[in-house]
Amino acid sequence: MTPETEHAFQAIKREYGADSLSRVERMLEPGGGAARHPLQRGAKWILPGISPTPWHDPKGHPELVPVVEAFEAAHPVIKEELTAAWAERRDAFSDYEHYLTRQEDWQALYLYRGGGLVAESADTVPTAYKVLEEFAVGTEKICPLLECHFSTLLPQAAIAPHCDLWNFSINLHLAVDIPGGCSITVAGETRSWEEGRCLLFDYSFEHEARNSGNQPRTCLLVDLWHPETTVPERLALTVLITEIRRLMGDL
Repeated sequence: MTPETEHAFQAIKREYGADSLSRVERMLEPGGGAARHPLQRGAKWILPGISPTPWHDPKGHPELVPVVEAFEAAHPVIKEELTAAWAERRDAFSDYEHYLTRQEDWQALYLYRGGGLVAESADTVPTAYKVLEEFAVGTEKICPLLECHFSTLLPQAAIAPHCDLWNFSINLHLAVDIPGGCSITVAGETRSWEEGRCLLFDYSFEHEARNSGNQPRTCLLVDLWHPETTVPERLALTVLITEIRRLMGDL
């Protein structure tokens, strides 16, 4: 760790207790501090003590229930505004840039990115923006290291199997517009989206998605803190990953 990271960690431990960052410090040890599931082998960081559970009940974690319920309740208006944006403001969408790849047949409209809300989206998709701001950003449930975006997978497009970087955030999908022939596989288990409902999964496990239909598939993706992480861990992980990205020239 850099001196800046060490200083930040010490400040957090003074406030929350000497053992408050023990799992984060174990994660940084050679070998990652804990064994990992074989289907998480592609992830870079595995925080010890997080349940190795690929699929989660979207309403199974009390702190996330308000986020899930708010998005599901707003779905009809969110879909209406997304459909209008896709038809009339296509320039607001861009090729999705995953850390592993960039795909022209995978389009994104960002609501949150680079640690903050994307103000331009407030006019384009106002309802989703408002729900995100009130229930995820304002409550600090969103992981500021990542993002929220509408993810549109074009007909016959597929996302190849991959693991995301870590297990200390979790991916919420609101199924906005789901044609036939669409599915997602996480850790070998395939499910389909139900329009207007959420899916929740740990994307440190290998996962893939496909649209075998003839219409675009759109979900709203929200990167939330894993509910098994603590407040001091979230503070430390934000400092740590931000500093790593700074050193790597990613900021």
